[in-house]
Amino acid sequence: MENCLLIVAHAPLASALRAVALHAFSECSSEVGALDIAADRTLEAAIEDVRRTLQAQSGRPVLVLVDVHGATPGNALQAVLGEFPNARAVAGVNLPMLWRSLCYRRDDLDEWQERAVAGGARGIQPI
Repeated sequence: MENCLLIVAHAPLASALRAVALHAFSECSSEVGALDIAADRTLEAAIEDVRRTLQAQSGRPVLVLVDVHGATPGNALQAVLGEFPNARAVAGVNLPMLWRSLCYRRDDLDEWQERAVAGGARGIQPI
């Protein structure tokens, strides 16, 4: 079963990051999803959006990259994450994290999560 990468973020960031991801990894279009959470979306509605999106993966291993821990997209994800044993999540998505995640998308789920964190952290550098 193929791993799936899902980006959950404030609109329009999730879709924009998906577009950039596919710019470099066009062969991954069926493996990368995006869920934009609109500014006026309630937490309860966002929770249902995230739940429905994860349920649509039908048990596939999913790595969810979320923009901000503690904001609506992250809170919605955190509320349902325990319902999905084949899902892992990382907050603070950035482009290096995203591209590294795509490079290692066939790894074991826990290792994949660790690589995403490492890629994101290494991508932050003073210039």
